[in-house]
Amino acid sequence: MSAYLNDFFFGIYPYLAIVIMVLGSILRYDQDPYSWKAGSSQLLRSKGMRAGSNLFHVGIILLFFGHFVGLLTPESVYHLVMTAAVKQKMAMIAGGIFGTLCFIGMTILLVRRLTDPRIRATSKPADIMILLVLYVQLILGLATIPASAQHADGSSMIALANWAQHIVTFRGGAADFVLHEPLVFKLHIVLGLTIFVLFPFTRLVHILSAPIKYIFRSGYQIVRRRA
Repeated sequence: MSAYLNDFFFGIYPYLAIVIMVLGSILRYDQDPYSWKAGSSQLLRSKGMRAGSNLFHVGIILLFFGHFVGLLTPESVYHLVMTAAVKQKMAMIAGGIFGTLCFIGMTILLVRRLTDPRIRATSKPADIMILLVLYVQLILGLATIPASAQHADGSSMIALANWAQHIVTFRGGAADFVLHEPLVFKLHIVLGLTIFVLFPFTRLVHILSAPIKYIFRSGYQIVRRRA
C-alpha cells in the first residue's frame, strides 16, 4: 500500500466514516423513523434463530468490548499488570473464543437467510449485504490471529493501539503506526470503518435502540386489561 493510500485510509477515512455514521443515523431517524428496526424474521421460521442469534450477539458484543478496551487502554496503564506480549496473547485467546462463537452463530443466520425461501423472499438486499460484510469482517478478524502470533513481542498490538488512540484524540501521524503492519490488519481496519459508513443505511441502526431500560424495569408491562 502506497504512503498516500495509507494516509487516506488510516488518517482521513476514520473521520469520514464516523461523520457519515452520525449524520446518516440522525437523518434516517428524523426522515424515516419507521424503518428504524431490526426486522426480525423469527415469525417466518424459528428453527435456528435462537441458537444463531444468541451465539452471534454474545460473540460480537464481547468482541466489540474486547477491541474497545484492548485498543484504547494506554500502555502506561496495562504495563502496571502485564507486558504487551502477555496482553497480545490474551487478545488472541479471547478473540479466538469469542470470534468462534460469533462465526458459528453468523453461519447459522446466514445459511438460514439464504436458503429459506420465505426468509429470502422478505429479505432486503441491504439485509443480505450487511450480513455478508460482517461475515467477511469476522473471517478477517480470525485471520489476524496467526498474523499476531508471528509478532509475539506485542509490537503489532502496540502499533494498532497507538493508531486507535491517536485517532480518537485527534492527534496527527496516526497512519504512520500501521504503515508497515501486515495487510490482513489493514483490511480488517478498513472494512471495519466501512461498516461505520454502511451503518445508517442498514438494520444495524437497531443497535442504538437496544432496549436496555427494559431489563431494569420496575414492574410488569400491562399489554391489555383482563375481561
